[in-house]
Formats: sequence, C-alpha cells, structure tokens
Amino acid sequence: MGRVSRRPSNSVNDRLTRATVIKRRLRKFARPVAWGLAAVLVIGLVTVLVRSADPGGTIVSLRERMGGATAFAGMRITDVVVEGRANTPEPMLRAALGVTKGDPILAFSVEQARKRIEELSWVEQATVERRLPNTVVVVLQERRPFAIWQNQGKFVLIDRAGLVVDNQDAKNFRHLPLIVGAGAPGGAASLLDAIADRPALTGRVIAAVRVAERRWNLRMKNGADVMLPEGHEVAALDRLIQLHQSQALLDRPLSAIDLRLPDKLIIRPRAEGRGDTPAPGAPVVPTASRKPA
Repeated sequence: MGRVSRRPSNSVNDRLTRATVIKRRLRKFARPVAWGLAAVLVIGLVTVLVRSADPGGTIVSLRERMGGATAFAGMRITDVVVEGRANTPEPMLRAALGVTKGDPILAFSVEQARKRIEELSWVEQATVERRLPNTVVVVLQERRPFAIWQNQGKFVLIDRAGLVVDNQDAKNFRHLPLIVGAGAPGGAASLLDAIADRPALTGRVIAAVRVAERRWNLRMKNGADVMLPEGHEVAALDRLIQLHQSQALLDRPLSAIDLRLPDKLIIRPRAEGRGDTPAPGAPVVPTASRKPA
C-alpha cells in the first residue's frame, strides 16, 4: 500500500488569508445587493417609461404593466396611512384614493389620486405619496366649518372664505354662528369676528341676516332686529354695547333698533300682545333654536 501524505493540521496553507475572508463576506452579501440593484433599475425604468410615454391611455397601460411586473418583488401596498382627517368620511376618502391593500404600489397615479381627493367637499388640500416598498401616505388639510348658512330653507356649513363645506352634517355644528340670506357667506367673516370679540353681544345674537346683499341686521334673543349701517358695522356694535350698558336696551321689549344713522337712534317697541313676532317685512329667523331642519 502506498503512503498517504498528509499535511499537518497547523500548516500555513490551512490558514485563512485576508483575501479569502473578504471573498467569503462578499459572497454572503452578493445576493441581497443584487436584488437591491435590480429593484433600483426597475424603478428607474418605470420612471423613464412613464415620463416618456404619450399622454392618456398609454401612460395608464404602462403603469399597470410595470406595476404588475414589480409586484413580484414584494412591492405591493400593505399599509395606507392617513394624516389630518377629522371630518372627511373615510369611505369617501378611500374611494377617492382608489387603492386597496395588496395592489401593486406602482400601478396607480398619485397625482390623479390627489385630484380626486381634493374634489371632496371637506378637503381643502391633499398630498399623496408612495413610501417604497409598500406604504401609501395621504395627508389632508381640511376646511374648517366657520358658520351655518340658512338660505331658502336649507342649512349648509361654510368656511371662512364663504365656500360651502358640506350640506349633510350641519346639525352636528349647532355651536357655530348662524347667517341668513342671499350673499351672506361672502361678507360674514369680518362681522362674526367682531361679534365674537365682544362678549357682551355673543350670547345675545341669534343670527346675522344679510339685507339686499349690502348690509346686516342682527336678530337678538329678545326678538329685536338691530339694523347695522353698511360698512360701519364695528362702530355700530360698540355703540349698541354702550346703549345697553346705559339703558338696558337689549332687555327691553323691542322689535327694532335702528343704528344706521350715526347721530340718531330709532327704536320700535314691540306691539302689544305680539310676543316675539317680528315686525312686518322683517326677515324671519328661528329664535328658539339654531338647530338646522
């Protein structure tokens, strides 16, 4: 039998060199790095194709095909995060977003989704973004209800700019001030702010009524209509407070207090036995409650 030559176990040739260690480490991380580079290349390809494609159906078709092609790499929606939602109905928001969990994350247009969401009555501004590999984030800036507008028997919410916010949930915002009449939303903010800055009046005003789309009457809790001058409402409110402090004017049984002339005060007593019925021709505003119908 021939002799078998064996190298000593502590031979120099059995020791790991620095180069060998580096090669083994590179092989260990080669596969994850390759997958990462592939994902980057796919995303870059999708971006180039979508931006260079023709508008319309071609872009949609490309997006759908590439979204499906990248879904194999796990790039599917697993989370939808919504920030800033307080009053926007969630089902309406989800429908406007147009995606569900499990959809390919690259197969929808964030710009089109944003436009659909901003068409919702509660939404003033929205952003939609992808956070790869699998999260969609929606950030809302909602309109803030500022007042309830009664016009032709209907009650709707408006924001400070006078834009209608919603016409279904007004009953849930009974604490908001009530404005009445055609053209009331456009000029309500400055008047309502002035009233809110005067605690002596805030608890006594039932509604602000727009007259001929030019000036305001205030319907008070005692049933009186306070007629304010056009363009000089703040001065008239201060004058009304002074008159009440000196003469308890807002506690008297009056049907009208005319402040339209700065050097004159015209008051109209309430007719005997008529209770809180307004004078003929005066706007009719619910005085017992602000509850929308």
